[in-house]
Amino acid sequence: MKTILIVDDEPRITTLVRDYLEHAGFTVITTGDGRNALSLVRTAKPDLVVLDLGLPEMDGLDVTRAMRRLSNTPIIMLTARGEETDKLIGLELGADDYMTKPFSPKELVARIRAVLRRAEGARNNDDVQLAVCDLSIDPTRMRVARGDQVFDLTSTEFELLLTLARQPGRVFTRAQLLDAVRGVAFESYERAIDAHIKNIRRKIELDPREPRYILTVHGVGYKFADV
Repeated sequence: MKTILIVDDEPRITTLVRDYLEHAGFTVITTGDGRNALSLVRTAKPDLVVLDLGLPEMDGLDVTRAMRRLSNTPIIMLTARGEETDKLIGLELGADDYMTKPFSPKELVARIRAVLRRAEGARNNDDVQLAVCDLSIDPTRMRVARGDQVFDLTSTEFELLLTLARQPGRVFTRAQLLDAVRGVAFESYERAIDAHIKNIRRKIELDPREPRYILTVHGVGYKFADV
């Protein structure tokens, strides 16, 4: 049974989401405090975190930033903010998906299942190891390395990189990449892909401003460099 940590300071929302998740067969932990959430990530080791950005004191973006120093546990952000920049910042910090309040609890359950399936699928992938450019990509271990340097990618980032690296030179539109990592931005928020690509580049490129691996095809999308 998967464990979900809900981090939200609105009791009505916490109760509603907990009821839906428990009915769907999940174990649920709740807190309305960002610092306590980080402690629970360390001790309870949830399988996924549903995280409100508008927390008091330590907000959701700070929690996301701190969480990514601890683990790659999938994060779905909840936000009442309609501003695009908040969503992009959260995604660039390593969140896997987002939902804007008010939201459908049934859709949240569906997204949680989709993100968990992707994370589980990445771990159980039986594909052979790829060697592209000077990168080694091991799908069975979700491991990306250049020589002795190992890069720590989230499951969403890993799936995006793997999708591109499997077909070097092929140009993928943002919509195609969204489809490849189902569960990210069901609203077809294509700029979510830009945020994840920026994050991957920051981690694996020697100079993210002059990428060698994931190249932008202006007006279309992205491709992995021809080998």
